Amino acid sequence: MTDDFKKQIQDKQGVQGFIKVTDSPVSALTTEQKAVLNRKGNVFYNEGDIENARRIFVATGYSDGLTRVGDKYMEKKEGIKALKQYFLAHNKKKSEPIYEDLAKIISIMLKDD
Repeated sequence: MTDDFKKQIQDKQGVQGFIKVTDSPVSALTTEQKAVLNRKGNVFYNEGDIENARRIFVATGYSDGLTRVGDKYMEKKEGIKALKQYFLAHNKKKSEPIYEDLAKIISIMLKDD
């Protein structure tokens, strides 16, 4: 991937571009409320209810939970859904390889023209 293209992708972070970025933690939650919700999210996650776990982790901004949900999406070959969770978790280690894969796909598509 060219440095210019990588820079363009990085510039999109924090701006509505590839990923809707309106999801953010609920700022009115206390630390105690977040802890209770995160425990409930972990119960959902461990029971296999990934969607309810995801909703809670998004609401609380629990980055570890969001990363684990992203990992589940990757196991299901749902890279775009995974990317959103990694993005919300601020997990560049997991999100950047997906950006690189997307860039490769776009590059191949552009060469075919």
